Amino acid sequence: MQNFTQYTPTEIVFGSKTHLQAGIEVKKWNGHRVLIVYGGGSVVKSGLLETIENALREEKITYEEFGGVKPNPRLAYAERGVQKALEFGADFILAVGGGSSIDTAKAIAHGAANPGTKLWDIWTQKVPLTRSLPMGCVLTIAAAGSEMSSSSVLTNEETGEKSGITTVFNRPKFAIMNPELTFTLPPYQIACGVVDIMMHTLERYFIPNQKNQMTDEIAEGLLRVMIENGIKGFKNPEDYDAMSEIMWCGSLSHNDLTGLGREKDFCVHKFGHALGAKYDLAHGATLSAMWGSWAEYVYRFDVDRFCHYGQKVWGIQGKDAVETAREAIRKTVDYFRSLEMPVNLKELEIGTLSDDTLMELAMNATKGGTVKLSKIKELDVNDVYQIFQSANGR
Repeated sequence: MQNFTQYTPTEIVFGSKTHLQAGIEVKKWNGHRVLIVYGGGSVVKSGLLETIENALREEKITYEEFGGVKPNPRLAYAERGVQKALEFGADFILAVGGGSSIDTAKAIAHGAANPGTKLWDIWTQKVPLTRSLPMGCVLTIAAAGSEMSSSSVLTNEETGEKSGITTVFNRPKFAIMNPELTFTLPPYQIACGVVDIMMHTLERYFIPNQKNQMTDEIAEGLLRVMIENGIKGFKNPEDYDAMSEIMWCGSLSHNDLTGLGREKDFCVHKFGHALGAKYDLAHGATLSAMWGSWAEYVYRFDVDRFCHYGQKVWGIQGKDAVETAREAIRKTVDYFRSLEMPVNLKELEIGTLSDDTLMELAMNATKGGTVKLSKIKELDVNDVYQIFQSANGR
């Protein structure tokens, strides 16, 4: 096991009606002037936003709204949020929504604490991030895990890049997690979330030459729980128990717990970010569309790891290592299909892509060919192009 530092300071307030505690939680962190960051009209139509605002008023906390966050959160919109936070004099940023709202809130918190600094300079690490405003969240979608993670992603529409930063300042002060708030989600959004949650652990799991039994057991257990409850939640979004498991797994899958003591990869995420930046697609859908092609390309370089995955997660027994590895890949892809998720580029409904477009995506994923991806086998831009090509023709 490699050396590691585990620091997960986010307070979790989990369960039925916990969103009513939003004002109390903000007050714990001396929040007096709160910028509420949210997405579309669903939190307004459902009455959730009004309930959160009532909870703030009960604690005599002043607030301003900043709605309109879109999926694949935009840099320009986050910069508008920074300006609003500065004009309002915000001392706390509160996200109400899913990963896009939370990531935007993180960006606003960073920008408001560093006036005059461009957000993209922070995201590209041209300017080191040394401070941020406190922020918290009321989670409405289990998927990105941003409510406990040290990461945040923005899309730069001008350059066509989707990129993330990892910093301790991305950790929310608290996350209110009421599974009841997910009951109105359409099945497609639930399925996208299930894929994203699984992928956050799979990207940490497929690392070669790791002797890390405890972390493996945590990761494998989480994946088994997700496989069982993901389909339950997809079929019945008002299944409180299933949605509870999905929501909690989403947080654990991306707070580093399932990857402690080893490196992490996030290669498939790079593919997904390239697709998301170009076509503005749902993040979970881009991941399910690419995972099978990636796995089939690299599994032969670490058959034992894929075999172990097949045995521990999918219960495959009595076959040789190669057969087990290949069946594990098939079972994973078939599971995504059972959630009606795309498993190739054609099913993403972007059509069959030209070779030039596939190379453009490969260049984007590898930062112009300057970065190699994957740990099982280093993938240069030509390898990545071939994986995109495979996904194009699956």
